[in-house]
Amino acid sequence: MRTHLWRPLLFIVAMAGLSVAARALEPASQAGRDGPPVFQVDPSWPKMPKQWILGQVSGVATDAQDHVWVLQRPWSLNSDEIAKNPEAECCSAAPPVMEFDSAGNYLQGWGGKPADDSRAPSAAAALGWSYQWPMDEHGIHVDHKGNVWVSSAGGPRMSEGKENFLLKFTRDGKFLLQIGRRGMSKGSLDTGNVNNAADIWVHPATNEVFVADGYRNRRVIVYDADTGTFKRMWGAYGNTPDDQVPQVFAGDGPGPPQFRTVHGIKVSADGLVYVNDRLNNRIQVFTLDGKFEREIFIERKTQLLGTSFNTAFSPDRDQRWLYVADAGNGRIHILNRKSLQEVGAFGRIGRYAGQFVFMHNLATDSRGNLYVSEVGTGRRVQKFVLQK
Repeated sequence: MRTHLWRPLLFIVAMAGLSVAARALEPASQAGRDGPPVFQVDPSWPKMPKQWILGQVSGVATDAQDHVWVLQRPWSLNSDEIAKNPEAECCSAAPPVMEFDSAGNYLQGWGGKPADDSRAPSAAAALGWSYQWPMDEHGIHVDHKGNVWVSSAGGPRMSEGKENFLLKFTRDGKFLLQIGRRGMSKGSLDTGNVNNAADIWVHPATNEVFVADGYRNRRVIVYDADTGTFKRMWGAYGNTPDDQVPQVFAGDGPGPPQFRTVHGIKVSADGLVYVNDRLNNRIQVFTLDGKFEREIFIERKTQLLGTSFNTAFSPDRDQRWLYVADAGNGRIHILNRKSLQEVGAFGRIGRYAGQFVFMHNLATDSRGNLYVSEVGTGRRVQKFVLQK
């Protein structure tokens, strides 16, 4: 009888113990579900057509079909990378703009000088010049209507300050719009021209193109995405851009009052503008109207290339994660977008798959996969597949 009474009691105690153990494990399990994303590089992506070779890959973007758009610099190839005989199986320069599907299959390519690009810039407008192709391809963006935007910046001609325009095309390369003209910039207060603009992002809710104008100018500038009409501009902290303020490194203390290479720009679904201030090693966040909200420094004391090149959002509804390209340390930082607290990082400087040489631009697709482009001697684009 006593044995019969103890059995139910032992069962109850055992169940209680299991319940306690389950509750003890629950936070770890929950932390696993809520932890930062984990990625694995796909070393075989993309599948380049055998006759072509990539130069510096300055830009990468994704579209609504999860196709990946690559902007590369044919002029950056060395003489030992290009065949002298045209019948050779390999290699020649790939087109500046290339479209791949998510598996890395090549779909199409286009770009380069129009037939009338030999005309003198002073005569171009009067003669109805179609468009001016970048001498230094830099940024690429595919907007919500499927149009492809390209900027011209950086490269060996940056000191000339003549790359003063943005371009807009259909997805098959038909020219739609040019904002600005080569050699026409009057500085950071000029509303009609940019100057070595690094990055572009069209915000669907307002149909405005936000520009990181950036290498020579010191501002964010906003245009109507259909007409190219100027809307507004601002500098660091929402200040008026000032080209006369010295550009010096500040590894501590108050943040510099002016931008120092505005290199990346993204607008979140909830209407916040994330600006990469490359050589000040920081991200500044603004409202759509340019009101300063907050900033965060990325490895602030680093004095190699800069640590705040570009950002990308995770594709969930809240865009919970913010990925930051830190070329100076060869790392991708993972931030909680709302708090701007770093929750993880991966990568290092190196030439193997999953490492980076002169990381430059980032993009994500709807599955959460991450794409990273490299310039300098990196000259590639890598795909990182989301694991969890």
